[in-house]
Amino acid sequence: MVRTPLTPEERERGERLGRLLREARGDRTMAEVAASAGISAETLRKIETGRAPTPAFFTVVALARVLGLSLDVVAGLCAPVAV
Repeated sequence: MVRTPLTPEERERGERLGRLLREARGDRTMAEVAASAGISAETLRKIETGRAPTPAFFTVVALARVLGLSLDVVAGLCAPVAV
């Protein structure tokens, strides 16, 4: 199956999500947060750096729970920007 290329807007939303997660993680290590969320540190690194700009919904939910983020806040900061 061929994956449809991401739009610039999708990439930018992924970068915003990554920034949000990095800021919320604070001084905790990637390994600590990833283990608590049930994902690999490599997956978290890819999300935080924007290399995985469209993570699975349940991955985002697990990270939000571990980091104490409201899904409303995550959705609000990562919603498409109206032009």
